[in-house]
Amino acid sequence: MTQHTRFYFETFAEWRDALTRRCGIELTPAYARQRLAALRDPADPTTREFTAKYGQAYLDQVVAWFERAARRS
Repeated sequence: MTQHTRFYFETFAEWRDALTRRCGIELTPAYARQRLAALRDPADPTTREFTAKYGQAYLDQVVAWFERAARRS
């Protein structure tokens, strides 16, 4: 198993900027809820790939950021 010692994005602001500005994704509450459904499903192929690449701790962090985005109006 790969050791993941550094997260790709360290803060919510960095992560949000990458999604919205660099990738052009509109980070709406509806989009966040859609991503949360996939990220919370361990059988989802994209979630398995994400976890294998970045580790469970980073997946947990990204889920927390999507939860925060889902609460925003």
